[in-house]
Amino acid sequence: MQAQSGATHYVRFRQGARTAFGILAGEEVRELSGDYLKGGKPTGAKHQLKTVKLLAPIVPNKIFAMARNYKSHLGTVAPPSRPEFFYKPTTCICGPGDSIVLPKDSTDVHYECELVVVIGKRLKNVSKAEAAAGVFGVTCGNDVSERQWQNGKDKDIQWWRAKGSDTFGPIGPSVVAGLKYEDLAIQTRLNGKVVQEGRTSQLIYDVVTMISFCSNYVALEPGDLVFTGTPGTTKKMAPGDVVEVDIEGIGVLKNSVTSS
Repeated sequence: MQAQSGATHYVRFRQGARTAFGILAGEEVRELSGDYLKGGKPTGAKHQLKTVKLLAPIVPNKIFAMARNYKSHLGTVAPPSRPEFFYKPTTCICGPGDSIVLPKDSTDVHYECELVVVIGKRLKNVSKAEAAAGVFGVTCGNDVSERQWQNGKDKDIQWWRAKGSDTFGPIGPSVVAGLKYEDLAIQTRLNGKVVQEGRTSQLIYDVVTMISFCSNYVALEPGDLVFTGTPGTTKKMAPGDVVEVDIEGIGVLKNSVTSS
């Protein structure tokens, strides 16, 4: 999908034993002096993309995730009367090219493509306008979900493992600042076949509404992530599958699926 002009793609990468932050420009990574969320500046060092390993572009403090936020995902279920959040643990995060590892006793693990919002400053009891100003950027996310643990006959009391098992939160490949994220095409491809499609304009609760609502109860801080919900229907993944989340202007988050 095509990129918007004027947007900056921030990455986190490893080269040898060293981890650093940078700006992705085509096939080149321009290294920063430190974390982009803390004002890291270009050092002048440049690396070819093929010589580095892209990591999850951010190590979050907290992860909020929206449930039931696309009508196409709800089917005949009534839309929620307010934004409905759940937490994902920070240990679920993995990056582009990493494997989604299916727990040995899982039986029904699904993909969920999502726009993920990166918070840039502390937000508490904020208006929608203040929420908009507090967004640093956006990235691609996959809210991997074990449906039997989430909704099955023997479901858990909370979604702690259904949506929070290790590797159940791929994000990346970059955090994009300066992108108009209100109406972006979003899709999932499984083994090259399109299996989910939508637009961020189809969110039931838009980004600023959900952030403003959340801030009334839990303060958001720089580096926090908000998964915004998934469109359409989802299906089971299996070891050997390759899943790609593609969002217009951000890029492609590609992960393989393996078993533990």
